[in-house]
Amino acid sequence: MWGYHWLWAFIGYSISGLTLIELSIYAAIIAFCTLVVVWYLYRVKRGEEILHQKIEDAKKAGIHEPVSLHPEINYDICIGSGACVLACPEKDILGLANGRGYIVNGAECIGHGACFHACPVEAISLVLGTEKRGVELPHINHNYETNVQGIFIAGELGGMGLIRNCVEQGMVAMEEIVKTGYLRDHQRDYDCIIVGAGPAGISAALTAKKHGLRFQLVDQDTLGGTVYSFPRVKLVMTQPMYLPLYGHVKLYETNKDELLRIWREALGKNNITVREKFRVVDVRHEEGGFRVISADGEELSTRTVLLAIGRRGTPRKLGVPGEEGSDKVFYRLLDPELMKGKNILVVGGGDSALEASLMLMDQNTVYHSYRRDAIARAKPKNRQKFYRAIEEGKIRILWNTNVTEIRPTEVQLINNKTQETIVVPNDYVYVFIGGVLPNAFLEKIGIKILKRFRYTVKTYRN
Repeated sequence: MWGYHWLWAFIGYSISGLTLIELSIYAAIIAFCTLVVVWYLYRVKRGEEILHQKIEDAKKAGIHEPVSLHPEINYDICIGSGACVLACPEKDILGLANGRGYIVNGAECIGHGACFHACPVEAISLVLGTEKRGVELPHINHNYETNVQGIFIAGELGGMGLIRNCVEQGMVAMEEIVKTGYLRDHQRDYDCIIVGAGPAGISAALTAKKHGLRFQLVDQDTLGGTVYSFPRVKLVMTQPMYLPLYGHVKLYETNKDELLRIWREALGKNNITVREKFRVVDVRHEEGGFRVISADGEELSTRTVLLAIGRRGTPRKLGVPGEEGSDKVFYRLLDPELMKGKNILVVGGGDSALEASLMLMDQNTVYHSYRRDAIARAKPKNRQKFYRAIEEGKIRILWNTNVTEIRPTEVQLINNKTQETIVVPNDYVYVFIGGVLPNAFLEKIGIKILKRFRYTVKTYRN
């Protein structure tokens, strides 16, 4: 009560002796300030309502729950600065309400990690899996070494996707190998065999060169690893990255060919070659090191091994009659510009499948088969383009369908809701339904596979 008396006394004293004009000005200023505060509070409240509605919509659409590497917010630390929301290069992955950050469309997060680096109070961790959904990952300690002493893992296989993150891990993992002291034994042909010539493997090879190690970089396919199998004009979102012996590379939106050019240049300048078409089928432990064995029976003797292979290096197949051994079925798209006037079926609901149909549709008749009735896992930009192409009649969509047989001039499908049989004319089939995890290979060489729930990935801040 006394506080209000003092307040009114102060106001009365302040306005005493003022002219009518001065009182009017004061009143206008107070009214303006009040309107600004009311407008601000309304915008905040409205923004929170919109955000919560987006979260509810995402839950109904099945895209709220994260499926890969994603941010986890510590609300005991979060100050609601909004830096994470501004830093995220995707739309509506994160939002701000009630003075703190929220995950909105978690399933669409592709693990850029920009939010992690942007948070001013380090309230964000990058994790794999949720409390309900576990992710199978090989056993790796904080030094990137597996339970098999001398075998290390970096990049996508350990759960860290995206190019910049893989490059960083490849470099750090090789630095850890140097620190172990394993390399003092020179009875082997190599100090390290690096398996996988993708982002992590290339970075590891450059780091090994910097330290003067005897190493060999091998790949079951060719330079670029998983990136090589991207459609040729696919844009790759990334952050600035540092390549050992090369320097900083500032790429935010680029294509596969530009990345491959940079990697070839970095390796070429340092006289590093890739043993291509060298598919590793076994890593045998023997005293003092390992023997890496290829599918052709070639053996390489090494002190340590760094596995920088992808999690889905072997394409998953449809498993239907007519697929095996067919010269019209493919699992990656390299030269879409060469396809003209063909009847093409694309199968899958991820980014690779959508991008393939979008690149093939202008010069071909494209049918697109997906086992569900809506696309939920692809990036928003790809979904928008895909649905627009369907509306414009450029892509003939076959929702809720599965391929049942591939024939020389046609493909048979079945609608999994109505059980209706559908037959479409066909020259080529492109299958993008994920890949087979290399768990059998890892377990064969003794590496344990663990199911991780809310597993925090080791990440280095900028």
